[in-house]
Amino acid sequence: MRIWVDGDACPAVIKDILFRAAVRAKIALTLVANQPMRIPRSEFITILTVPSGLNVADQQIVELLDPGDLVITADIPLAAHVVNKGGTALDPRGELYTPENIGERLTMRNLMDELRGGGLVAGGPAPFSSSDRQAFANQLDRLLAKRRPG
Repeated sequence: MRIWVDGDACPAVIKDILFRAAVRAKIALTLVANQPMRIPRSEFITILTVPSGLNVADQQIVELLDPGDLVITADIPLAAHVVNKGGTALDPRGELYTPENIGERLTMRNLMDELRGGGLVAGGPAPFSSSDRQAFANQLDRLLAKRRPG
């Protein structure tokens, strides 16, 4: 198992949780971003810098993803690709995307995009909170515990 992080939009507090978890669990973690980022020195943590452009990082993650890998992303279309390829997708707020819920999440995302584009809805997601951070940490712990041998 490898952890892939959609790095450009991932909150710093979530990256810190992931960095500690990767080292603790000895799991390879790759941050994919279109700009350089500081990462801790660790044999388990790397960064893959991709060219700027629409969905370049997302496409790179999908291309490199193996079934069973974990992807951290708030991007619902990317999460759909991950789930369809046999990976696990986890939102930085702790929501796990599954084959059972990804279709509904994608439909709702597309609807909200249309409503925002038509000026019928304003704004985006609520500010990131400490309860979001805790929900993410709890879900990550559950996922890592499932993958431990024995």
